[in-house]
Amino acid sequence: MKKIIYILLSVLAFAACKKEEAVTPEKPETKDTTEKIIEIKTSYGTMYMWLYKETPLHRANFLALADTNFFDGTTFHRIIKDFMIQGGDPNSKDTIATNDGQGGPGYTIPAEIDATKLKHARGEVGAARLGDAQNPTRASSGSQFYICHSTSGTQHLNGLYTVFGKIISGIEVVDSIAIKPKDANNRPLVNIPMDINVVEKTRAQLRADYHFEAN
Repeated sequence: MKKIIYILLSVLAFAACKKEEAVTPEKPETKDTTEKIIEIKTSYGTMYMWLYKETPLHRANFLALADTNFFDGTTFHRIIKDFMIQGGDPNSKDTIATNDGQGGPGYTIPAEIDATKLKHARGEVGAARLGDAQNPTRASSGSQFYICHSTSGTQHLNGLYTVFGKIISGIEVVDSIAIKPKDANNRPLVNIPMDINVVEKTRAQLRADYHFEAN
């Protein structure tokens, strides 16, 4: 009898252990994912830009142009302190200053405007475009972009232009560029060329290096 009771107790103890194991399984290992961001090199320093996934057409286009070195050698051809700096025009590579702001890759991008989520705050990146009279759908330039400089943002542009990126490191470079001497058309007197590349960072690196949480 004692032997039978001992066996029953052993079986119950074993079953209890198995039940606890089932309640607290080992957590599977989580792998960090890699994200593509944009590196903008200038003689005044380097900026890093996050491209919003909420604007997939603009994101894919910018990555494609950067991957093919389209932007390399283009300049920030328009600068306005406390407003923005603008660049990305292939015409700015030549020696004709009067055609800057008129070029592009030969196509436009459909507007992806959402002023409820993506607004013109300091460091936000928007797509330049032709005015409403010529461009009622507010389609974006295929390559020209601007970076907001104002500390209070440029809220009057909300709902009018597509915001598709954000400077997550190097905003002080914008500060340096925005105050350079310029002519009556807001073109810098000395060219400010850029070299734009796609770089990959893990989410952990984005948090550690730029204090930025990728979505």
